Amino acid sequence: MNRLTIVAKIVAKEEKREFVKAELLKLIPITRAEKGCINYDLHQDNKNPNLFLFHENWESKELWQVHMNNVHLAEYLKVTDGAVEEFVLNEMTVIG
Repeated sequence: MNRLTIVAKIVAKEEKREFVKAELLKLIPITRAEKGCINYDLHQDNKNPNLFLFHENWESKELWQVHMNNVHLAEYLKVTDGAVEEFVLNEMTVIG
């Protein structure tokens, strides 16, 4: 199995920053307990507090896809609809 690294960039609308941050934080304990999750770390940019970055490592793409189809993620997407300006997700492989 090939390990999968995910980098997810979330830019919250200025007035919704604290709401989006709270919703992102809720995902952490649930996701870290999921099968295949190696790490699931949320970062907030020091210069642009509206910018959040998830750095994740999964045992396999299949297990990450199970995570992506989970109810708590669907709930997050529903409640933050309209509060997020940009969402970019990169599937990556460690090369060094």
